[in-house]
Amino acid sequence: MRVLAMLHAYPPVHNAGAEWAAHGLLRELVARGHEVDVLLSQPGSVAVGYELDGVRVHPHRGKGDPIRWMQGDGRAQVLVTHLENTPRASILGDLHGVPVVHLLHNTFDFTKSWLVKGSPSLVVYNTAWMRSDVRAWWEFERGDRPMPPGLVVRPPVHVQDYRTAPGNSITLINLTIEKGAKTFYALAERMPRRRFLGVIGGYGEQVIRDDLPNVEIVEHTPGQDMAKVVYGRTRVLLAPSVYESYGRVAVEAMCSGIPVVAHPTPGLMESLGEAGIFADRDDIDAWEAAVKRLFSPKVFPQASKAAAARAAGLDPAAELDLWVAAMEGVAKRGTPR
Repeated sequence: MRVLAMLHAYPPVHNAGAEWAAHGLLRELVARGHEVDVLLSQPGSVAVGYELDGVRVHPHRGKGDPIRWMQGDGRAQVLVTHLENTPRASILGDLHGVPVVHLLHNTFDFTKSWLVKGSPSLVVYNTAWMRSDVRAWWEFERGDRPMPPGLVVRPPVHVQDYRTAPGNSITLINLTIEKGAKTFYALAERMPRRRFLGVIGGYGEQVIRDDLPNVEIVEHTPGQDMAKVVYGRTRVLLAPSVYESYGRVAVEAMCSGIPVVAHPTPGLMESLGEAGIFADRDDIDAWEAAVKRLFSPKVFPQASKAAAARAAGLDPAAELDLWVAAMEGVAKRGTPR
């Protein structure tokens, strides 16, 4: 099977949850013997092509880039796309008769609208709650026609890729307002004797403060280095995001038994399960109390054990089997069924 993924950016140059989730799916196809090429649409994101876990990544050159995969012996059998590349990939797939697979990382109206306009052969939802949300939207908007075939594949996180010994810091990854920078700095002000670690994110306007001596800011870190650079220094991970469709970094942290305090978005509630410690992002008193409890020698071991067990329970093997089988069905028959 030959697969072309049309994406705007890709790891390890661009390190964000959606991109690492896409890579987790694509590298699994390679591991099963399939050919996968990624064509970037973001000019200047990379100067030359490279390979990551067998996935071949090609830089943006011009509007005609996809044509080589649309015809001849190198013709792709399936197009995979997500986010802002979805409209163009959908149109190209329709023009050239190549089935298109949509990876959904959010429930925004723009994303859902292309399920109708793009007519994908397969939709991959990153959570069960997202599939339910889209189903309710579809029944309201397009109840006169069936939804496109879909399956849930949570962003694959392999415990062995992230397991390390936890450190002592209270950590936030991606210092934007939306991800909870205000909560992070407010806690650092209230807890001057505790060490805080802020990690510059791969997107969004970063809020950087240098007036708190107990706060260290580290540069944007590639996914393959997170265990060593970030999780190995973290005792508690903060996830006060206003929106998370899943919350990949929370699962990565739990691989090392690092407890996570989170705002109760539907995605974080699904990913963290009963191991999660939830507080409203605007209730700083509740966040302070939750973090302080996790430094108790009686509380931390129990919370750490629950986190590690949750990460182990999210073993992606079964869902990856479904993903590969569905993709093979799309390549052969134009449908995953």
